[in-house]
Amino acid sequence: MRNADLARLARYAISGGLSALTHVGVGLAGTSLLHLPAVPASTLGFTASVAVSYLLQHAWVFHSGAGHAVAGPRFLTVTAAALGLNTAVLWIGADLLRGPYLVVQAVALVLIPVLNYALNSRWTFAHR
Repeated sequence: MRNADLARLARYAISGGLSALTHVGVGLAGTSLLHLPAVPASTLGFTASVAVSYLLQHAWVFHSGAGHAVAGPRFLTVTAAALGLNTAVLWIGADLLRGPYLVVQAVALVLIPVLNYALNSRWTFAHR
């Protein structure tokens, strides 16, 4: 793996960490302060993290030259796929299996970055 690839992965990990903190923080506030069920609380957290993630990935992680009119809809398409995965994991883990929110959300937060990196690096922000 080249140094540039490692640097990009490091930037992706940092931006993902900031996005994850946004996601979990808003979700935890939803479950503990607003007494929302896990899935709606996590959905709010996920939505808040989208803005953080897009801005960091476009400008910093991938140094994308793609205009927002192209990259934005693509990012939202990838995000919709990730939201579906997140919702399924939370529904199964928290609602059906009655797992604790933070444990179930942690599982989703491991799966989602793999999907996002693959799609965003090869399609959303790809240099053409």
